[in-house]
Amino acid sequence: MPGAAAQVSDERAGPSLAVLPNLGDGTDMTPSSERRLGDRIARELYRDPDYVDDPILTEYVQGIWQPLLAAARLRGDLTPELDETYAWEVVLGRDRSVNAFALPGAYLGLHLGLVGVVTSRDELASVLAHELSHVTQRHIARMMTRQSQQAPWMLGAMILGVLAASKSPGAANAMIMGGQAVGAQSQLNFSRDMEREADRVGFGVSTQAGYAPQGFVTMFGKLQQASRLNDSGNFPYLRSHPLSTERMADMQSRIDLPDAQPTAQPAGRQNTQEVDHAMISARARVLSNSTVDALRVWALEVDADHFKRQAPAQQAASLYGATLAAIKLRDFTEAQVQWVRLGEQVRGDVAASRLARLLGVELMLATGDNAQALQLLNSGRSATAKASRAELFFAAQAKLNTNSGLEPVAQDLRTWVAARPHDAQAWQLLSSVYAAQGRTLSSIRAQAEVSAAQLDYTAALSRFKAAQEWARKDGAGADHFEASIVDTRTRQVELLVREQALER
Repeated sequence: MPGAAAQVSDERAGPSLAVLPNLGDGTDMTPSSERRLGDRIARELYRDPDYVDDPILTEYVQGIWQPLLAAARLRGDLTPELDETYAWEVVLGRDRSVNAFALPGAYLGLHLGLVGVVTSRDELASVLAHELSHVTQRHIARMMTRQSQQAPWMLGAMILGVLAASKSPGAANAMIMGGQAVGAQSQLNFSRDMEREADRVGFGVSTQAGYAPQGFVTMFGKLQQASRLNDSGNFPYLRSHPLSTERMADMQSRIDLPDAQPTAQPAGRQNTQEVDHAMISARARVLSNSTVDALRVWALEVDADHFKRQAPAQQAASLYGATLAAIKLRDFTEAQVQWVRLGEQVRGDVAASRLARLLGVELMLATGDNAQALQLLNSGRSATAKASRAELFFAAQAKLNTNSGLEPVAQDLRTWVAARPHDAQAWQLLSSVYAAQGRTLSSIRAQAEVSAAQLDYTAALSRFKAAQEWARKDGAGADHFEASIVDTRTRQVELLVREQALER
């Protein structure tokens, strides 16, 4: 029956709360078509100078995002078809506004401004679960179907225009066809029914993943406040979040149900601020506003009288922010002082101590003390434990700086990109490692993979062909296994370039 695959049984609602009907699919846009449109938009986002791929922030967000995906699969909200077809990528942006958004093909945008104000994992999980549910319930495709008379490339341009308008209202006219910004915003807003459905399904996903249900209500409060403070009358991002006391009350009523409790996390989560989360929020605030004046404020914060009256988590956050800000200002003496204070503040907290240690690695790399950076990296984990993305990247940078011990790093990076071929930053590091080793063909090929990972297939094809030309010139000295890979990837990317040309 039409739409049956999208219907959700909200098993957490219980018998005392009426289950709202699912809105059904109601769309003519296939998941593959939606993914292609999403790729087109995401390609522009990757080019945006505000795009951020900070390994520490990304790792933290993924630690919340992956359990939500697993919960959506378990509940049946995320079907095998959508799971396979869509991207399921979270893209971080430097924007200081409190916002998140979903794009076609399951690309989710998350502003550092939002990461900087949430006070718990549970609040951040509630936002991601809400946006995830817009995707699994195919709200975006339904919204696009309303504009089925528009060509996909025009829809993509319209979305990019609204995205641009959130930063600079004047930029919208350059990107939205005909400058119809107001009409575009109206067309791209989700309906109130879709928002309510995303609340309902997202609440179930979040609690199934083990996050405290109260995070939904407190996050709504933050978004409502941010909406009042930031509403300048300009076009709000891709869509608005119509918040109301009715929606907040609906979430509270679900929380009050006896079975609406986290199932995967340890019992007793109370939506409270944990020390490591406070430190992550501080990192987001520093990276979202790195002007000299803003960075200098952090040093004043940790020396102010009220610092001693702050809760321990806030003290750790202030010290973390002051250390990172001093690194950005290249005031390494101040950074060292605040980093030592931070280490003392978080002693005994495993997660927070790890973040402090990685911040110390960044400090050592910035000062050129690569040996100390590697020692810090190795001191925090056992010899058999696999390096995280941040640890792997920092180790690669330290080895590149010293031009020594590169082969083990190259092996680790090859293993990483084999499992995660869309990690552009990993490919970039691998290209640098290959270049330092004198493996020019492999370096050019890895550089091509950077462009492919960022969906810029034209640039990728150019680099793959440059690699083919290098292999021909090198003749008998070429790495024939690598040359074979280059030939295969060249043919694959040529097909993608032709497909993109047909969509224009």
